[in-house]
Amino acid sequence: MADPTTTRAPSGATGVLVLASGQVVWGRGFGAEGSAVGEVCFNTAMTGYQEVMTDPSYAGQIINFTFPHIGNVGTNAEDIEANSPHALGAIVREDVTNPSNFRSNRHFTDWMAANGRVGLSGIDTRALTRLIRINGAPNAVIAHNTAGEFDIPALLAQAQGWPGLEGMDLAKDVTTLQSYGWDAGLWSLGQGYDQGDKVDTKNGKHPKVVAIDYGIKRNILRNLVDLGCEVQVVTASASFDEIMAHNPDGLFLSNGPGDPAATGEYAVPVIQQWLATKKPLFGICLGHQMLALAVGAKTEKMHQGHRGANHPVKRLSDG
Repeated sequence: MADPTTTRAPSGATGVLVLASGQVVWGRGFGAEGSAVGEVCFNTAMTGYQEVMTDPSYAGQIINFTFPHIGNVGTNAEDIEANSPHALGAIVREDVTNPSNFRSNRHFTDWMAANGRVGLSGIDTRALTRLIRINGAPNAVIAHNTAGEFDIPALLAQAQGWPGLEGMDLAKDVTTLQSYGWDAGLWSLGQGYDQGDKVDTKNGKHPKVVAIDYGIKRNILRNLVDLGCEVQVVTASASFDEIMAHNPDGLFLSNGPGDPAATGEYAVPVIQQWLATKKPLFGICLGHQMLALAVGAKTEKMHQGHRGANHPVKRLSDG
């Protein structure tokens, strides 16, 4: 990690990460040229980098992938959780190689560039992960310039001037603009991410679930339909009356980015009104924290957060 007063990139460096602390990490840029400021976090998943980059929960964040070989299987039109990426950038250990997967239709580097996302390779991601683990997730600027020309003092000032995620309501930035119904179940190979197997749930025989979109992942909607629910998605700021107009049997509070307390200013009163109905309620990620706030609990930003792939658990006593 270099001295922050260094303005000349080392030989071969076309990318840089400038932390608000003043530390400078040089690497090789890929994807879009330019810069982005946000919070650096690490993700331990070995697969699913395209889902991670498109997950609305990662809005405002730069992802440091601990698995070294990110991008090897390329990208496709199916493995996405939203219409466009929400993570600001990707930091990886090894250079992105040509894809080796029959489903790939685009190089990860090209996909990043097309979506305006900055990538940085050749980074000691273990050292960066250790730094985050010890000091917490830092604010930083990730930048890519093929000529290797960077104004480090300006990037440092940008990183130090960014207010951080605490107190920031990002749900309003990633939520749907209008309410919509969702009827696509789990998809098979060859189907688009929003296609899936269509399920006729509007015949009065299926429980109706209203999902509040704080930054919902598409796969959650697919699984709700696969479980036999009629699903109606509403905006993060939907009122209690707007929700009840759909005559729901249950309410789902989705995942999402940002500070729960900030989103809770308008979300919590609605959830409290729902709790009074005694109808089923289920929250995940940010939605779970919204529910906690609604019943009087407090939320506190985790030192480093838990970001990775789900791990299956089996109770051996009964399977």
